[in-house]
Amino acid sequence: MRIVVLGAGTIGSWIADLMCRNRHSVTVVDRDPETVRRLNNELDVRALCGSASESAVLFQADILGCDLCLSVTGDDEVNIVAASMAKAMGARRTVARVYGRVFRDLSTFDYQEHFKIDRLLSLEHLSAIEFLRGIRTPGSAVMENFARGELEVQEIVCGEATRAMGQPLKSLELPRGSRIGTIQRDGKMWIAGANDSIAAGDRITVIGSRENIDEAKGKFQAKPDVRRSVVIAGGGETGLHLARMLEGHRFNVSLMETNKERCEYLSRLLEHTTVILADATRRVVLEEERINACDVFVACTGDDENNIMACVEAGELGAPQLMAIVQRPDYANVVNKLGINLAVSPRNVMARQVLGFLNSGPIVTRKQIPGGSIAIVEIEVLVGAQATEHVLANLKLPPQCLIAAVMSSDYVRVPTADDRLSPGDTVIALVEDGAVDAMLEMFHTNGR
Repeated sequence: MRIVVLGAGTIGSWIADLMCRNRHSVTVVDRDPETVRRLNNELDVRALCGSASESAVLFQADILGCDLCLSVTGDDEVNIVAASMAKAMGARRTVARVYGRVFRDLSTFDYQEHFKIDRLLSLEHLSAIEFLRGIRTPGSAVMENFARGELEVQEIVCGEATRAMGQPLKSLELPRGSRIGTIQRDGKMWIAGANDSIAAGDRITVIGSRENIDEAKGKFQAKPDVRRSVVIAGGGETGLHLARMLEGHRFNVSLMETNKERCEYLSRLLEHTTVILADATRRVVLEEERINACDVFVACTGDDENNIMACVEAGELGAPQLMAIVQRPDYANVVNKLGINLAVSPRNVMARQVLGFLNSGPIVTRKQIPGGSIAIVEIEVLVGAQATEHVLANLKLPPQCLIAAVMSSDYVRVPTADDRLSPGDTVIALVEDGAVDAMLEMFHTNGR
């Protein structure tokens, strides 16, 4: 595929190198002549010097008809403008990296839809999701990035028998806007059907908003989840994102930050999080905050060494589960030896997201659900596609496929059998690997 990377900083250079190693044709644009010379000498890329937001530079980079444009400069506004221009000039898919939360806050303005960008990605938000997955249900899939954070996929372990078990799913009164996605039993995973039933010991995935999923859990768990204590060291954007995802939902959250003004800002945003003005790298501070009583300690300051040292101190004081942001790849082997349970690398997180976009036809992204042969596929509904001709109940989709969610320009919903897809919608489908091609026949048009 032809890929254009706008911005050759740490993330841009890393992505360019990764794409080269995957045998893609890569063009990189950066303002710094020395960086451009280095990339041309060290990587098998075509590096150009210029501004990512200038149309002449984008034309020179052959943006017309490229398969994927990644705008990852250090400036949010430049990334948004450049990705929007690239889309208008013919790039098939465009992705912009953003730092500010305002650009992903749909309650104020939908920047992604307005500028016709396929995805706005925040490294800090993605890193927080990695921590969330490790804290909540290790190995589960989270649909934060498929539906702009409005829908989730949570895994539930059905331990003890409840009244819902043994009953067909179609007879269960699940909260509106939620549904069972997959069932895993005796090492086998399959997409749930209306006549399937749940048994004790099953692992199921539930799709919906966080509130609807929490309500649905009561049907499959005899006892509510025990509230867990999470301490976050570092009140930057990653710490803020993580606290917002955790607070009020079976977690007692404390956040430690060294800057007083930042603490006041965090206190205004986080209603159910205890914000503490303290230095988490000091052992005496961790002792005073009784870090040994917490269930999870997460270090996400802006410094790798501080994160590692804070985790080591917390571990020695008795914190049972340790997590940290570690950006330097040469630290990967060190953290495991120091007892850190999960080390999140923002570069690796971004790389996995980018690899998910390397698809042809109507597929936007494709990711595998851990532990099985089922993929979560994001599909663009095109004008003239067969999928727009009938309601979902009458579409000739393979039985190994489930339309889990539909995104329109102004809302996200879990569809019913009577819903009908429209051009411009984006579909989130669960599909077994062997049935992907058959499902896509309903979404192809004009040879795409």
